[in-house]
Amino acid sequence: MCSLEIMQNQSFVTEFVFLGLSQNPHIGRIVFIIFLFLYIATVCGNLLIVVTVVNCPALLGSPMYFFLAYLCFLEACVTSVSAPKMIIDCLYEKKTISFGGCMTQIFAAHFFSGAELLVLTAMAFDRYVAICKPLHYTTIMNPRLCGILIGVAWTGGFLHSIIQILFTFQLPFCGPNVIDHFMCDLFPLLKLACTDSHVFGLFVVANSGFFCILIFSMLLVSYGVILFSLRNHSTEGQRKALSTCGSHITVVILFFVPCIFEYARPPTSFSYDKLVEMFYTVLTPFLNPLIYAFRNKEVKNAMRKLWNK
Repeated sequence: MCSLEIMQNQSFVTEFVFLGLSQNPHIGRIVFIIFLFLYIATVCGNLLIVVTVVNCPALLGSPMYFFLAYLCFLEACVTSVSAPKMIIDCLYEKKTISFGGCMTQIFAAHFFSGAELLVLTAMAFDRYVAICKPLHYTTIMNPRLCGILIGVAWTGGFLHSIIQILFTFQLPFCGPNVIDHFMCDLFPLLKLACTDSHVFGLFVVANSGFFCILIFSMLLVSYGVILFSLRNHSTEGQRKALSTCGSHITVVILFFVPCIFEYARPPTSFSYDKLVEMFYTVLTPFLNPLIYAFRNKEVKNAMRKLWNK
């Protein structure tokens, strides 16, 4: 009730209208088919990895695969925040979302993305310990620490998202209500506020953009240290480490580069933001299982055993 009262007091707008990916109905039907396939494949692929890890004690007991299962679950959640609505809207000329639905979509997108950012950081820390401190790996990366890191990821994602959504609730929206996007996001929404939102825009840049740049820089430095330390390893050890780290670095780049482009800039929106957001919310989660897991021998063997059962 309190949330509804806040929304009614702060806004005359009860719904927003998306322009979507295209206004052409023929293109809309093609986009519908393509992205429906991508969405189903993304959710099934990521959840398959989650089920495989959970049902294989050898994988679940490994911190690397423990974090991988959470990463895949979060990828499925991130794409489910916006993709189903975008896909259905392709079949309709008027694409609307309620005010409450818009706020919920923003909160969920930043919640899951924030948690995913911290899970990727935990995975990088796990690889650093495994390669740079192998003799202490089992002592440092114990189940208790892994649980704490996941708890920090969920808590960090929640705090990151709730702070932004509470500020957004304070903005008045009295019209127009047309968003040149396929989903609700902060910068397109700020353009519609009936007040000067420049200060809040700078807050978004600091809370999302600067945070992404900071974590991304830390991850690049950590992987630089890891790669430098590989010079003392055997050829076989170097090959395995490079394979794992290469996959993880690819996933990190696919996640952080669009985020930095979206939020680490002056608070405004551009015409190609939709393409970047589409890549970030649909294509990256689709590619993640292909890059990180399906070419991993241990994961593939576990899948075969699960299939045989």
